[in-house]
This record gives sequence, C-alpha cells and structure tokens, in this order.
Amino acid sequence: MTAPTAPHVWRFFRAGGFDQVRIETGADLLALDQLDQKLWVALACPTTGIEFDRRALELLDTDADGRIRANEILAAVRWLGQVLKHGDELVEPGSAVSLDSIDDTTEEGARVLASARRILANLGKADAMSIDLEDTRDTGRIFAQTRFNGDGIIPVEAADTPDLRAVITDIMTTMGAESDRSGQLGISQDKVDAFFAEIEAYSDWLGAGGDIAVAPEAGAALEAVRDKIDGFFLRCRMAVYSDAAALTVNPAVETFLPLTAAATSDALAALRPLPLAAVSPQADLPLLRGINPAWEAEITAFRRLVANDRLSLSENEWLEMKARFAAHGQWLAKKPQTQVERLGDERIRAMRFSDTKAALDALVAEDKALEGEANAIDAVERLVVYRTYLFRLVNNFVSFKEFYARQDRAVFQAGTLYLDGRSADLCLHVTDAAKHASLATLSRIYLVYCDCVRRGTNEKMTVMAGFTSGDSDQLMVGRNGVFYDRQGRDWDATITKLVEHPISMRQAFWSPYKQLGRFIGGQIEKLAAAKARATETNLQTKVAGQVLAPGAVPPPKENFDAGKFAGIFAALGLAVGAIGTAIASVVTGFLNLTWWQMPLALFGLIMAVSGPSMVIAYMKLRQRNLAPILDAAGWAVNARATVNIPFGGSLTALAQLPAGAERSLVDPFAEKKRPWGEYLVLLALIAGGAVAAWRFGMFNRFMG
Repeated sequence: MTAPTAPHVWRFFRAGGFDQVRIETGADLLALDQLDQKLWVALACPTTGIEFDRRALELLDTDADGRIRANEILAAVRWLGQVLKHGDELVEPGSAVSLDSIDDTTEEGARVLASARRILANLGKADAMSIDLEDTRDTGRIFAQTRFNGDGIIPVEAADTPDLRAVITDIMTTMGAESDRSGQLGISQDKVDAFFAEIEAYSDWLGAGGDIAVAPEAGAALEAVRDKIDGFFLRCRMAVYSDAAALTVNPAVETFLPLTAAATSDALAALRPLPLAAVSPQADLPLLRGINPAWEAEITAFRRLVANDRLSLSENEWLEMKARFAAHGQWLAKKPQTQVERLGDERIRAMRFSDTKAALDALVAEDKALEGEANAIDAVERLVVYRTYLFRLVNNFVSFKEFYARQDRAVFQAGTLYLDGRSADLCLHVTDAAKHASLATLSRIYLVYCDCVRRGTNEKMTVMAGFTSGDSDQLMVGRNGVFYDRQGRDWDATITKLVEHPISMRQAFWSPYKQLGRFIGGQIEKLAAAKARATETNLQTKVAGQVLAPGAVPPPKENFDAGKFAGIFAALGLAVGAIGTAIASVVTGFLNLTWWQMPLALFGLIMAVSGPSMVIAYMKLRQRNLAPILDAAGWAVNARATVNIPFGGSLTALAQLPAGAERSLVDPFAEKKRPWGEYLVLLALIAGGAVAAWRFGMFNRFMG
C-alpha cells in the first residue's frame, strides 16, 4: 500500500496588506493543487490586454473562451507533474528543457521524450541533450524532411503524379486552401469530400441536359430580345386581321422628323420602343438588314448564338426556338450552385469518373496515420512553453509578487505614462473607458484615462493610469503626455476622462489654502471686472453727453462738506480700528504665551485649517485597492490588493534633479521681488496708530 504523500509546506509573505504565497521552487509550483484557492490572489484573467506570450496563453486557454482560469493553470501543473521528474527547471531562467529531466517511466513522459528526440533529429541536432523553445517553434524545419506530418492536410508536393498535383491545385483554387504544420498550403479530407460532391452534382446535371443543353450565353441572348420579337410577330398578325391595323402598326413619318437633328444617343433612345422591323402581313423577321438601329447589338448576338447565322426568322421557327429554350430554362433552373463550375464542363466530366478521389483519400489517410506522433510534437512545444512562461504567470496570478516586489512589471501593467512632471507605472489597457471607470472608481485611486495614438501607423488604444503621488492641480481633460509601452514604443496620449480621488497627504495639507486662494482670486477678478465695466459705462455716458450736447453747461462743483468728510473718515477709522483690535488681540495673546507654547499655538492653528482635509484624505488613501481596477479589466481578483501610501508613492515618480547635479539659482527672467517686509511694517504701524487713537478717544468727537 502506497504511503500518503505528505502535505506541502507553504511559505507566505506580507504585501499589499494581505498574505501572499511564496512560489519560489519547482516543488512549490508542482504542489499548487494543494493550495486552497481562497488563498489565491486571482482566480481568472483575460487573454487580451496583458503583456504575456501569446502562444502560452493559447495553450493554457484550453476551452478557448478568452480567459485563463484557476482550473486551467492547475491542469497545466498536473500535466507537468506527469512529464517531468522534478520541477527545478521550471523556476530557473531560460527556455530549454533537459532531456534527462523528462520522466520516461510514465506513458506521457515517454511519448514526449521520443518526440523531442525526433524533433532534434529532424533539425540536425540528434546529439543535443536539451530542447529549446525556438526548436519547437520552427515547424517548417521540423517537418521539412518528412512527406507527411500527421495533420491530415495534403500539400501539392505530397502527390506522386502531375495529374494528382493538378487536382490538388484545383481543389485549393475552388474550395480554398489550409495551412499544415509546416506552413505549406494544402487540402484536408473535408475539402476533398466537398470538392468531389460538387463534381458529381454538376456532372450529373450536365448529363441530364442532353440535347436541350445549350450555352448559357445563348439563353441570355434569346431572353434579351424575347419581348421585342413577340411584339413584331403580334403586329404582323394584326396586319393580317385588319387593313386599318396594317396602316397603324408601323410608326408614322412624323415620328422620325424630330430624330433627324437629335444627338445619336437621344435618337437611339427614342427608337428603342419602336418595332424591330417594318411590319407587314405574314412577314418574316429580318436578322441582318432592316433592323431597328437601337436593337442591332442584341439581334446580332441572337443571330450568332441562337439563330445559327440565318438571315431571317419566321414565326413558326420562333415558336420552335422558344419551345426548345423552355425545356432548357427548366433544366437551367435545376443547375446546382457549386464552386467547381469555374473549372469548365470538360474538366468536370473528366474528373467525374476518374479514380482521383480514391488516390487523395489514400494520401490523407497516410498522413493522418502519423497524427499520434505529430501530437506528441505539439506536446513537446507545450512542455517547453510551460517551462518558459508558467512560473512567471503564476507569480502574477496565484500571487502578485512581480507587482508588489517592484523588481519587474506585472503582466497587467501596459507601460509608463509621462505627464505633468510625473511618470505613472500603474497603467492598464482599457477597451471602454466609461465602462471601466464605473467599477474602477471603487479603487479610491486617482485615475486618468488617455487616448493614445502612434504617429506614422495610426494605431490607437486607450490606457488607464493611476496617479498616486503629487497633486491634481494640473490634471485636466485635454492635457497631452507621452505613453511608452512595454516594447519601448512612444504614443501620443491625451487625457479624455478623470476619476478624482485624493492623491497624497501633501495635496490634502495645501488643499484648504489653495481653495481659499482660488476663492479670493475669483472674488477679486469679479470686483475688478465689475469696476472695469462701471468705469467703461461711465466713460461712454460722458462721451455720449459731450457729443449730443456740446454746449451744455457743466454742473457746478459742490462745495467741500467737512461734516460729510468727517463722517466718512470716522467710518473708516472704525473699520480699521476693529481690524486692528482683532490683530492686536491675536498678537497680544500670542506674545503673552511662554516660549514653548508659541510653536504649539502655531501648530494648532495650522491643524485647525488643514487637519480635516488631511484626516479625510488619510482615510481614503488607506482604502486604495487595486482589485476594482483589475476586475473592471476582466480579472477575477480574489483578495483585497491594497495600495498603501508608501507603496503608492513608488508607483508614481515625481520629477527630481539627478544626484550631484549643479543648480544655479540665478534666474535672469525672474520677476522683481516686491518689498513685502516694508508693506507689513507699514500696515502694522497704521494698525497700531489706529488702535492707539481709538483707545485715547480721538474718534469720539466724530461720533458725537
């Protein structure tokens, strides 16, 4: 009785606020089916929009639904456990598999090992001890020396005789070609069966035609003039029936008079409705001379294809022709719709009763006899692809080691966006920005959506970038930046959508002051604009008054009113005094503090202003989560992938001068400094004087 296998001992690391499994050895990878899926970071990911090998994704996506699921990764791991003796090579850099590491004690391992040696022999590397990824992908060289490769597709070169090669070419021309494993174009059994089914159907239809079978062009020529010839003979019978009718069935002379000066095209258009020829009792239809010029081309084709070049046509002959073509029409209506018709009747009849199909069936059967060996070659490619890429995918799926270690970019990171003096590394491919943003906003990360265009190729794509450092003052729709993809190619990027959230604590600290500054600036702009409009209106009024009444006497100047002036001065004094009193109270209170209380008072004042916004920002920054961003892109994230403040700072880099760089602080274009110190001293003196005047009662006389 076999002893039960000991459970694998797992190790975990803490990153992103949660525990993630360490997958570092081949034993870790091969024991993956023992790890509870509740501990996996992701359970599914899309095969598009991620930076990963396309062939590896195709092999892993066994149901071809465009998603890699946990069970598909586990199936790949179990298969590797059947093929390899150990998994040490799976976690090592490189793309080669040692033949000694393939387990030939299992049926699957022995099959893969034999196929690997066959591939190396076909490539001229029979003595090689390992097989590389490039060896399996050069299928053209693998099958170059073989006539058959097990895929059931027969190229032209596989045929022995020129006649058989010609038939294969005909099948590819009519039914379409397929590519075999070596990249050559050929035909499959389905193509052969469909081709000869059409050959049989078309040939049988030709045989059913017998004597009534005529060229399709002849039928078309008859149909083109059927109504006109019927009309001609009807008019002839009318002429026999009545002498009066004989005089009216032919066009009157007046009909032709306008045509003598008309353009050729107009004249021919006017002649089209008229009879084919001159009508008389029991007349034959002339087919060479005396034909309506507007119908000469159609009658000439009819005479050549249907009437056997005769000079005239009687009504009885016309009736016989129509009867014969009626049977032809019925036969023609039964014509099967085929692709082989373009080969011609003779070619089709020749292949109908030949042994060509049997020969092609034998070739396909001979090729498919090697299907097992060819599938083993596919298994070798699968092994080498898994050896090269599976370990990396697991560290971007079962854990997010590549993302949180910051040593390499994760598979979902599309590149880097440079914009507003920053570089953002948290960038993803997005197909629908609005749909993505509706879920991604739950991440609490400041998101910027950009339309990217690559000049010269007109390639377009949309990317999402997460900004986790700096501020959002200059981030707005319409701003331009440059996006560098994982291949290093540059794209013109333009912001099209923003999802706003706090970016950093620094932004939260300065936010109240910036808002106050914007409010004051806005009010000043409004007052200035109102004053400018009032001044302009007043000026226009005065100018208009001078123009309309140049002789008007200006109003007399008012005498100086000392009492009114004193009242205004008193009001101003009261305002200045109130402000000065408030400032003096604050300054006096601050100066009455002991030296160690002063910093605390300043800190308290600052926190009273910036504290609330910083608390709110801190709470939101602690809630930043990568999962909604990936879920919106098609992932199924199984954990709360937190992006805390320190880690978020590493995802967005701010512009910094290089270490050791020299910096000159002399700016020849710097604005001249204003004497703010002098302004403050003057303001303090005015305020102090106003306070003193108020305290000594100097304003009482104006208020009495």
